[in-house]
Amino acid sequence: MNENEIAVEVANLVKKFGNFAAVDDISFQIKKGEVFGFLGPNGAGKTTTIKILCGLLTPTSGKGRVGEYDVFTQSEKIKENIGYMSQKFSLYDDLTVEQNIDFYSGIYKVKKEKKKERKEWVLKMADLEEKRNRKTADLALGWKQRLALGCAFLHEPPVLFLDEPTSGVDPISRRNFWDLIYSISDKGTTVFVTTHYMDEAEYCRRLALIFRGKLVRLGTPEELKGKSISGSVWEVECKNPIEALDSLQKDKRVIEASLFGMKIHILVPFAREEEASALVSQILDENKIEVIRLQKIVPSLEDVFVSLIREKA
Repeated sequence: MNENEIAVEVANLVKKFGNFAAVDDISFQIKKGEVFGFLGPNGAGKTTTIKILCGLLTPTSGKGRVGEYDVFTQSEKIKENIGYMSQKFSLYDDLTVEQNIDFYSGIYKVKKEKKKERKEWVLKMADLEEKRNRKTADLALGWKQRLALGCAFLHEPPVLFLDEPTSGVDPISRRNFWDLIYSISDKGTTVFVTTHYMDEAEYCRRLALIFRGKLVRLGTPEELKGKSISGSVWEVECKNPIEALDSLQKDKRVIEASLFGMKIHILVPFAREEEASALVSQILDENKIEVIRLQKIVPSLEDVFVSLIREKA
């Protein structure tokens, strides 16, 4: 990747708290204008990494830069040139919508001649024009979310960091929020998103999977689903799915079996369809499970993640 195309770069980054490595020797690059996802369970090291890149934590070792600024020596410059939206939205509930926007305009040093224009942009983007005088505490979670995004982007930074931005938000609000992220990215802003939602990770143009502080895989969602699993994934619809799941999980020939609604996803070590379907059918038949439908499927990101984590555990 050409150096001029890179918005964020991390090389062998480590952050230790005592003997515990919250971030353990990770490396990646993010292109300018890219929507980049950091996917992992709670406690994986996502928030620690984002705090380092936002100039809020100093790493223990390694290298990192955001734009042209070094994470070790230029944290204040980084803070001036990014937008950051935390898990808790960082809004003041006792202030009105408009007062929150005014406050962050001051924090981000928005030029006086642009303040009114940027305020109106946030209000329109967040659909809060008619609620500008309402206390933020009285807003629904989806509106708070959009307001927090608008406040983080008031000064139009080249890089925007969003830490678990849709946690607790309903699916419709989450989808609307991602439409806003795309509109910001389309104008050239780099967006770095941490999430533990597998379906949400599909919206990112590229992903890094992190577990116990280590980077376990990097690529587009399609690349991860296509190249990260050895064997094949099958979906079975049957009567008594809980009983079927128990039987499959106990069988040593099955790598992984997980419940997806009332269906089961099964990872088996065979890539050839004949061998794989015969194995699954045999196990279910031996346990007297009546199969309604059995078919090979493209693995979901959750299938991939579970498989990779199982290898590392």
